[in-house]
Order: sequence, then C-alpha cells, then structure tokens
Amino acid sequence: MIAPFQTRFIHILLADDDEDDRFLIKEAFQRQFTNCQVSTVDNGEELLDFLNDYDQEEAFNRQLPDLILLDLNMPRLDGRNALKLIKQNPAWRHIPIIIMTTSDASPDIELSYLNGANSFITKPATFQQLTHVASVIGQYWFDVVTTCNHTVEK
Repeated sequence: MIAPFQTRFIHILLADDDEDDRFLIKEAFQRQFTNCQVSTVDNGEELLDFLNDYDQEEAFNRQLPDLILLDLNMPRLDGRNALKLIKQNPAWRHIPIIIMTTSDASPDIELSYLNGANSFITKPATFQQLTHVASVIGQYWFDVVTTCNHTVEK
C-alpha cells in the first residue's frame, strides 16, 4: 500500500557543508520516495539565499520547501544562526526544520529546540540507518503530521 504522502510531490531543502553527507542524505530520501526532490546548499548563507529567491517575482506561486534538513556546523553562516533567522521570518517560520548533525551535545540539542527546531537527529553512522531515518522522517512529516502548504503569492 502506498502511503498518502507518496502520492504528492515532496520538496526537501538540505543545508550541509559536507559534500559526502549531502550526497548520502539526498540518495537516502530519493530511494525512499520517488516523488521527492532534495535541493542542496553548502551553508547557512546559501540556505537564506535559496529561501529569498522565493520572494522574487519569478517565484510567483511557487511552493516553499516542505521541510528543511539543517546541519549545525557550517562555514559562513552556521546552522544555529540560520535557524534563528528562518524562525524570525514570518514567511518561512512555518517550514519544519530538522537539525541533522554529527553533534549529540546537550547544549546543541537544547539550543536548537529553544530556537525553534522541530526535531534534532544525530546523523546515523551507516547508509542503512540513514535510509531508515529518511523513511521515518517522511512518514511522520508527510503522512502523520498536518502541516501548512504555503505558496509565495505576489
């Protein structure tokens, strides 16, 4: 039986500075969900630029990402500060953000939730574990939870 979320298009935005992690995470989600697009950026600045592009005229009636996967430790603008800026912006704060990082430090976890993260996941050690995590994330965020489906309108 196909889950309801697998009948609609899913757009995930992944912000991670590690090229190998970006490849593996994207691959894990796309193996689990044939209707999934994973866009990638290298750092927090590129993440904000990506979201800002939706505010431009050419983005008329485009849907924002359904979910953001955010690494904490990135150059230029780290995930901690990017999270704060996204959650302060009324046009973006509805987008669920999952912190996916190598850290399992209590201060990182606590601060992430205080700043508006919806979930905190320590990156799995194997690709098999990563595909399982991708499956669970998809089932939870796109089947169980009811989320906003915002479109940029001009």
